[in-house]
Parts: sequence; C-alpha cells; structure tokens
Amino acid sequence: MSQPTERNRLDGEASPYLRQHADNPVNWQPWGDEAFERAREHDVPVFVSIGYSSCHWCHVMAEESFEDESVAGVINDSFVPVKVDREERPDVDSTFMTVCQLVTGGGGWPLSAWCTPEGEPFYVGTYFPPEPRRNQPGFRGLCERIADSWSDPEQREEMKRRADQWTQSARDELESVPTPAEGDASPPGSDLLDTAAAAALRGYDEEYGGFGSGGAKFPMPGRIDLLMRAYAARGRDALLSAATGTLDGMADGGMYDQVGGGFHRYAVDRQWTVPHFEKMLYDNAELPMAYLDGYRLTGEPRYARVASESLAFLDRELRHDGGGFFSTLDARSPQPASRRDDSEPDEGEDGENVEGAFYVWTPEEVDAVLDEPAASLAKERYGIRPGGNFERGTTVPTVAASVEELAADRDLSRDEVRETLVEARTALFDARESRPRPARDEKVLASWNGRAISAFARAGDVLGEPYAEIAREALDFCRERLYDADADAGELARRWLDGDVRGPGYLDDYAFLARGALDTYAATGDPEPLGFALDLADALVAEFYDDDDGTIYFTRDLDGESAGTDDSGPLIARPQEFTDRSTPSGLGVAAETLALLDGFRTDGEFREIAERVVTTHGDRIRGSPLEHASLVRAADLVETGGIEVTVAADEVPREWRETLGERYLPGALVAPRPAGEDGLDEWLDRLGMAETPPIWADRDATDGEPTAYVCEGFTCSPPRTDLDAALGWLGDGE
Repeated sequence: MSQPTERNRLDGEASPYLRQHADNPVNWQPWGDEAFERAREHDVPVFVSIGYSSCHWCHVMAEESFEDESVAGVINDSFVPVKVDREERPDVDSTFMTVCQLVTGGGGWPLSAWCTPEGEPFYVGTYFPPEPRRNQPGFRGLCERIADSWSDPEQREEMKRRADQWTQSARDELESVPTPAEGDASPPGSDLLDTAAAAALRGYDEEYGGFGSGGAKFPMPGRIDLLMRAYAARGRDALLSAATGTLDGMADGGMYDQVGGGFHRYAVDRQWTVPHFEKMLYDNAELPMAYLDGYRLTGEPRYARVASESLAFLDRELRHDGGGFFSTLDARSPQPASRRDDSEPDEGEDGENVEGAFYVWTPEEVDAVLDEPAASLAKERYGIRPGGNFERGTTVPTVAASVEELAADRDLSRDEVRETLVEARTALFDARESRPRPARDEKVLASWNGRAISAFARAGDVLGEPYAEIAREALDFCRERLYDADADAGELARRWLDGDVRGPGYLDDYAFLARGALDTYAATGDPEPLGFALDLADALVAEFYDDDDGTIYFTRDLDGESAGTDDSGPLIARPQEFTDRSTPSGLGVAAETLALLDGFRTDGEFREIAERVVTTHGDRIRGSPLEHASLVRAADLVETGGIEVTVAADEVPREWRETLGERYLPGALVAPRPAGEDGLDEWLDRLGMAETPPIWADRDATDGEPTAYVCEGFTCSPPRTDLDAALGWLGDGE
C-alpha cells in the first residue's frame, strides 16, 4: 500500500515548532485543505498533533515516538499526520481541546487527535507513552488499533457515529448562545464582583498562597485582580490577604527566576518550588500587571521590583531590535560544562537538552563564582544546598531565608546583607549568561504583544517614561508589520516571523492589541495609538461580532468572504473564547475594551455591543465567575460605568503622572486631551473625527492650567486644577 503522504513537508514552514519536527521520519503535513484532501483520496484518518515550541511533554513524545522509525512507519502507512502550532492556529487548538476536555475531563499539550477526513475527531488524548503505562495505552499500539478499526466496516461506522456526536458536542459548547426563547436574559448584576471574589477566596491556599491545595500551581492573575478590586470596594482584609499571599508565594518561589527576573510557566508543586521552566511572553505580561496593581494598592516596594525585573527580562531576552516581542524561551538547554561528566566529550551547544539546565545551581557552582561571605549568604538566601530540590542534585533558587534572618544569624546590618546579596545576584547572573541558552521561539504574535504592550504602558504610569516608550515601539512594530490599513476593515495578521507574515488575525489579536494601543495612549498622551485602537475596534466589530447571536466569536464567519484561506482546513465549529486560561478570554477583553473606547465615539455602539455580550452570557458568567474573570471585569464596567479621568493639558505634568501611577484605580481610563479648542481640533482632524467625543467634550483647561475631570458611575466631578482634589471626589462623591 502506498503511503498517503510521500514526505515530511514541515521544512517549508516558518513556525519554529513545526520546524522542530521537520526531520522526523513521520511524514508530517501542515494543517490545511491539502492534507485532508489526501486523507479522502486514500480513505484514511487524519492524525492531528498539536503543541508549541517550548512544550516539555511535546519534546518528550517527539523523542520517544515521532523520532522512532518503526512508529513513524505505522503513522505514515495508516494516517495523514498533521502538525499544528497551537500559537499560530488557536482556532484549531480550541476546537480539539474542547473535544478532549469534554470526552476525557482534561487536556493539555501535546494534544493528540484522530479524526475523519472531514476533520471530525473520534479519538483524543494528550501525551501517550511509547509503551503502556499507568492506564495509558502505548502510542504505537494505539495507532495500530485505530488503523485496524478503521479498516473494519462495522467499527468504522461506530467511529463515524462517535465523531458525529463529539463534533455536535463541541459545536454546542463553542457556539453556545441563548436562544430567542430565553430572551429574558439580563446583565449579570452589580454583585458579580463580590461573588467572584468570594469564590476566589474559598479556593485560596492560606499556607502557600495561590489557588488549590494539591498538585501543580498555576499563575492566575485574573483571580488576583478580582480579589484586589473587591478589597478596594469593600475593605475586607481577607481579600487583600489572599491577593498579597499569592503575589508573595509566587515571588518567593522557583516559578520566579530569582537570578534573572521573569516568571516560568507554572509550578509543579503546592509550594511554588519547582517550575516548568519555559518562559512565555504572556505570563511575563500578565503577572507584572498584577504586581503593579499590588504595589499601587499596598505600597509594597517589592511588588514594583518584581514587575520591573520581569519587564527587564522581556526587554533583554524576548525583544526584537525593532521593538516587538518574541513568544517563548524553551524549558530545556544543554548542561553547562560544570555539570558534565568528565568522562563524556565536551558536547557544547549541541549537547543533550535538559529541563531547567540554564536556571538551576549546585553549591559548587555558586562557590566557583562568589567569594565568602557572599557565597554562603547567597546559598542560604536561595536555598542552594547539597542534594538540591530538583533533579541531579541541583537547586531551583527560591527565597529560603529573609534578609532579617540572614542579618541576625551573622550579626550584620540589614543594609550590609542587602548590598552583598545585590552584588552576589549580579555576579551569579553574569556567570549564568555564559551557559548554553534555551532556544527562543521568535514568532511575534499580535495578541501576546498586545498584552506586553499593556504591561509596559501601565509600568510607564507607575514606574516612569522608559517603559511607556518601549510600549510605543512595540505597538509601532505590530502596526507596521502586521496591520494592513488599506484592507476594507483594516486587517490584522496573526504573526510575524523574520519577515514572514501569517494570518488572518483572531479575536484575541484584535482585542489585546486594541487594549494595548489604548493603554499606550493613556500612558503617553499621544493620540496616534488611540486612533489605532479605534481602527482595531471597528475591524473587530465588523469581522467578529454577530448581532443576531449577541456575541463576539473567536474567528471570522466560516461562511464569510474573508474567512477562508488556502490553509484554513475543515474547522468543525466557530468557537467563542469564554474562559480565562493561560491568557485572558478574548471575548472578555473585547467587551471591556469596547466599553472603554465608547467614550471616544458619539454613537454609543461600542457600549451597546459590550452590554449585549455580557447580557447574552450573563448566566454563564454568574454560574462560574472565576473561570470568566475577564468577562466579570467587562460586566462590572458595563454595570458601574467605571472611572474616567480626563486631563486637559498640552502636556500632563510629571507630578500628575506620578500621582496617577501611585493611586490604585482599578480599570480606570485616563484620557489626556489638549488644553484648548485649537489643539483639540487638530487632534480631531488627525483622528478623522467629525464631532468631539463625550470624554473630551466641554472639558477644556481652566485658565490655561492643567485640569482634571473625574467621572465614576456615570457621574462627573467639577473641573479641578488640583489633581489630588479631583481624585478626592471619588471618595466624597460631591
């Protein structure tokens, strides 16, 4: 029997993840219509394997199975094998992940699915070992059994019936909106924030921080945000304690890179000690924003430091020279020379890749870098001891001893200890830089860049101007390389990679980048980012909003003219992204961003859409608010009107920016505008606005002095030339 596919075609792909598999003996095909046509021609199923470049278990399964000639022979003879980079095709990933979660109760990557030539899955799972293990089938044996079943007419019919059922279930889950018969839907209500925060509090781990008391710990910045917002509104100490306890737990643990800054993906243990070592752009965008808010709320300098160090990591290790941000650093890298067996040849950069090798330490490695007493202080501070807390006797640095404890043990002042630790950390960082580095996935994704842009812009508010300029440069990078202003609705592509652009963009690309552009305008007072945010919002509404269903879909209309591309493949559903996962819900961020941008339009359409969306999904949000943190924020904004601070000034005074950066004003929109009508007219002309939008209208500077107008809950203060007095109105409501 001839093989359905003659060769591995991933060598023509730009995606680093796909190129990682270009030398596999498996005849991988990229996702697209051609692969499924081959399956129809040869009457075989399609095996879909989904992952990403820094995924640890993706690497493991590749080494165990996809690099094995005998396994590859079974796959090539029996299936059309398709590799998918989930970061490039989140629509494909979302569809198959939904099926996996519905059928198995769990999910993750690598995601493995066998489907009909029409793209309907009939068997799903995640990682499969090469041989049966712990109630898991061995991968080769599983492939053989699936192929045999497909060859049996009766079993094939059963597989097709299963595929039909699973496909319908996926559509019901992903495309679900209330029917007209359920037309009594109402917005989630004013108590939603309290309900969500109470639920977060019930799941809080009081001993170690975070949520859940067993197994892995994932960063959940959306929950931290809900807790802080609810505390600010209600003043309940337990809410603040849960938020800060989680921030402290993550910052003290191994999930935070104690030497170089930035966060790893998640911790495998309750104590936050051992992480999965990949570093993702989105984690290092979302978490700094949580720490910045923690700093604003509590004044704790450490939170500002963690945010600053994490953003410094992004600037140093994930930033393109042109301003955009790359996607990931791999978890694995070759062992440094200090950990190689003397009997083994020097493997250099091409040695075996080991999980966490770049980040972990032994006591001997610290001693080789530092003299006493710095070496002892550093080892005790970071818990670096013989035997270690990780594999092969190594240690993931954590904060194992406080400055106060170290000072007391050694009869030193706290300042002496701090100074020594700063110098020691710098020396350890410099030494670590000589180690073989983890691989970097250099895709520039519009969505993830949008979150990074928001993080740097907000850091500009809190920490100063250099961060805002980095936000502006990243936004310009995305606008110049990923956005086509000449398209009918303004078209945004999904990714840029070394000049290669792949698209079209998805909802999260438009929503996250629009929010990043809005945050950049607020941080810089430059109207150009605002204009871009409005353009993206218009395109979002045109391409993703369905007025009949009252929702915003993750993809364009499958039947629309702009939906199809040559590699679109057979998508079985038009998904919506309801829940917050590793990134916020695109639906929630879109609704919130539209509500915020409504003040810059005179027709009220954006707010109407935001209100329609949260009303459509009101029951879903009320039923499980923790899983829908972004939608909770959007619903709260629609219900309360949020906080707006319009500043009329030719340039926002530095001390005003500092004041705004210090105040915790959750979800507040800062809207600079020129001081007088002449300047405002010039802005309106640049933005193509025929009328002055409500947020700027009748809000000139008073007597030429910078003037603040503060609004909360659809009620506004009188103009104030004293910003503190203007913000004081929020408390007095005069």
